[in-house]
Amino acid sequence: MKIHEYQGKEILRSFGVPVPRGIPAFTVQEAVEAAQKLGGPVWVVKAQIHAGGRGKGGGVKVAKTLDEVKTLAGQILGMQLKTHQTGPEGQKVRRLYIEEGADIQKEYYLSVLTDRASQKVAIIASSEGGMNIEEVAHSHPEKIVKVFVDPLTGLTDAQGQELAKGVNMPEGSVPQFIDVCKKLYKCYMDTDASLVEINPLNRDSKGNIIALDAKFNFDSNALFRHPEIVALRDLDEEDPAELEASKFDLSYISLDGNIGCMVNGAGLAMATMDTIKLFGGEPANFLDVGGGATTEKVTEAFKIMLKNPKVKGILVNIFGGIMRCDTIATGVVAACKAVNLQVPLVVRMKGTFEEEGKKILADSKLPIISADTMADAATKIVAAVK
Repeated sequence: MKIHEYQGKEILRSFGVPVPRGIPAFTVQEAVEAAQKLGGPVWVVKAQIHAGGRGKGGGVKVAKTLDEVKTLAGQILGMQLKTHQTGPEGQKVRRLYIEEGADIQKEYYLSVLTDRASQKVAIIASSEGGMNIEEVAHSHPEKIVKVFVDPLTGLTDAQGQELAKGVNMPEGSVPQFIDVCKKLYKCYMDTDASLVEINPLNRDSKGNIIALDAKFNFDSNALFRHPEIVALRDLDEEDPAELEASKFDLSYISLDGNIGCMVNGAGLAMATMDTIKLFGGEPANFLDVGGGATTEKVTEAFKIMLKNPKVKGILVNIFGGIMRCDTIATGVVAACKAVNLQVPLVVRMKGTFEEEGKKILADSKLPIISADTMADAATKIVAAVK
């Protein structure tokens, strides 16, 4: 789960990380009133969407008068903002953040995330703030410094010094920089985040450290512990199909292809998508119905897949362990009738009650194409959509 910059800054502020004063706005009038409340002489008008690169896309502008705030707010609010993270269709701007201007002397990059290889928490810093960290890693890998924090001990002073030295932080700002790193680490751990990123982290002309941006990703499996974070969710920023799927406990992610996939188990789902690509097709989605799929869940899965106009065929690939093949077969037949299926459907089943499941499909008299292996299934669905 993601949140907006202004929400992230409120969280940072609650953990003692310095952030500029700012006020969210949902209308042009609210933007002007926010600027008046903050006081001048300079304001930053920021688009609020769940994507990076807003500045390059024209979603972050500096205003020096209230009239400029009004003009810029009118231009940005409602625009279809396109960045390297939104894709070519862009994202509609529905919220703004009006922030006081900052005294920018030097910009840094700072983030905290889980490193699965070391099973520790990685803190990454760079002297090249304001840029995409991927670009820095590619062009100037020597300008990125990482430390790996043992959750049992936390971030040590020595590691803080290592980070400060790695980004060439001036001596006078080192204590505050280390303090910010420690608070950011605590924020990351206490909120069950999977990523906390400040880009840029600013050092002003007086040597003070302040976060000029805030990006948070949260571990969805831990959200039950954080109702206050769940309350920050902006459903307008999320894929409607993925939202609908979550209501039925389906794991669904939209992709760009034309073959819908319904599978039980995340690993098998990924292998199924790989197999479709291997045989010349393109998957339209990742869809894991899990180990407890009911007829209702299977029907909803079909409805969600078929809402995508690109889908020209569906592949159902089931391994019956906990999940029984006859249960899935009953769900598939009911779903086909409920949605009046008009595209080719290939079903491959193996495992528990496999023969019973195949008999249910055959007795349905529906034009379902049966397959025995993943290769056979992929070959048949690719041929059918072509």
